[in-house]
Amino acid sequence: MSGADATDPGAHFLAGAEDYAAFRPGYPPDLTSALAGLAPDRALVVDVGCGSGQLTRALARHFDSVVGVDVSQAQLAAADPDPRIRYVQASSDALPVPDRSAALITAGQAAHWFDLPRFYDEVRRAARPGGVVALISYGPLRLKGPLADLFDRFYGTELRPFWPPERLHVDRGYRDLPFPFLELSLPPSSMDLAWPLDRLFGYVRSWSASKAAIAAGSADLIDRWEAGVRAILPVGAVVKARSELATRVGRIE
Repeated sequence: MSGADATDPGAHFLAGAEDYAAFRPGYPPDLTSALAGLAPDRALVVDVGCGSGQLTRALARHFDSVVGVDVSQAQLAAADPDPRIRYVQASSDALPVPDRSAALITAGQAAHWFDLPRFYDEVRRAARPGGVVALISYGPLRLKGPLADLFDRFYGTELRPFWPPERLHVDRGYRDLPFPFLELSLPPSSMDLAWPLDRLFGYVRSWSASKAAIAAGSADLIDRWEAGVRAILPVGAVVKARSELATRVGRIE
């Protein structure tokens, strides 16, 4: 996830960066291992729209040098320091790396905010021959057990007026985004989560739709949903959920 830079990034991610860092899920090792396996070498990966570094840290296990890029300094400040990673405030169309230097360029839960033609021009400049670009998104949580219907109604109906239009690209798994590269496939991957209630509630309140609802004076929507969850689950319960990952991965000629 990540900071944005196409339609006023500050509107969605400049506020609440610490909550974002605390509650957003990490990326599974099988995803980052597969991406590293497609790269022509392990010299440099650039993670664009990196936010507070969830994907960036996972990629750092596989590459010699890692650059995390985001337009939001607040998001970057909330990232855990890591000697393997250089975080830089910059936009997706001005990557702070030399020409033809990056073996892999990624964007996790961020590409739907980009000016994609300009981003793709920058990818072609920054990627080394044979390099790889990967757009990654994760859709809504699929909860297990009695919370499933309650969560789906909250996400898809009650909060729908507050989701920004770009969210539709996430719900569609980025299938309708233009992608002018030789497309590669990755094995299916998912985030499988087991969270205490406070983690689930914090994650939901980190959504752009939740922040918009609160700003519009509709915080009661979230309060009622949380009360409904507490009425179903016992104190100390762990919520199990899955979020399927969608990827668009391409080779740079």
